[in-house]
Amino acid sequence: MSNPSALSTPKTKTWLERLPSVTVLGPVIALLLASFYFSTQTDRFLTPQNFSLILQQVMVVAVIAIGQTLVILTAGIDLSCGMIMALGGVVMTKFAEQFGFPPAVAILCGIGVTTAFGFLNGLLITRIKLPPFIVTLGTLNIAFALTQIYSAAQTVTISNPASPLLVFGGSLSIGGTVFNFGVITAIFLYIIVWFILSETAPGRHLYAVGNNPEAARLTGIPTQRVLLLVYTLAGTIYGVAAWLLSRRHLVESRAAGRRRVPDLAGALVLAAAIGALTTMMAPSAMVAISVTA
Repeated sequence: MSNPSALSTPKTKTWLERLPSVTVLGPVIALLLASFYFSTQTDRFLTPQNFSLILQQVMVVAVIAIGQTLVILTAGIDLSCGMIMALGGVVMTKFAEQFGFPPAVAILCGIGVTTAFGFLNGLLITRIKLPPFIVTLGTLNIAFALTQIYSAAQTVTISNPASPLLVFGGSLSIGGTVFNFGVITAIFLYIIVWFILSETAPGRHLYAVGNNPEAARLTGIPTQRVLLLVYTLAGTIYGVAAWLLSRRHLVESRAAGRRRVPDLAGALVLAAAIGALTTMMAPSAMVAISVTA
């Protein structure tokens, strides 16, 4: 019979060993270096007012990056996010402004359209077994064509400044610094997703599916259902981003998604790092996104 005292106890990792690798921390290091450089060029860079403006500029891309993070953690990719967002925004605005729908209903319809596209992506990937790159490249062009047709290649203007479509245009003063409701919403979403990924079983299932789908399936994780849910949820998040975009520009343009392709490419790169940084505070990842935008 073995002696219990002779059994080796698992080694407890120190806080230094728990930190992500230098490769994963690359974007954060770049952020710190860039911040240091710009802080030496002007005394206004590190002011709360400046950071508030930066967050307002990147809040739409930041929200899209949440959906991209979920997709990339499953070893997938979504190229259609920008055009899905544009289509959802056009649907929201036209339903409210031209068809007279209640703004709340118009918003739900727009988010419903983006969610349906996310579901379509997930369905083609999980049931037809097509590669995510090919699927989302196709739905990108489908969403672009539908946006062109539905908007008649015209810009749709929001005429009522008090419309709930512009609810994120409000602001809140904290310590003398004005923070946009859209920024607060984006940070809140980051905190929720960070908690789900790092502290819940579904979040761990997502990592398992991305790391080794077959091993995850053998352990009892419904991998196909997880993938379908991830792409559908990403579509819903793109709808929220469309709502934020409506607030910023007071118009919805068919070209909104195309214009943001460079920003979204940055979100794709950064989303790959955010998943590995979920043990860190979500607001840190939020600030990191501002460097890429």
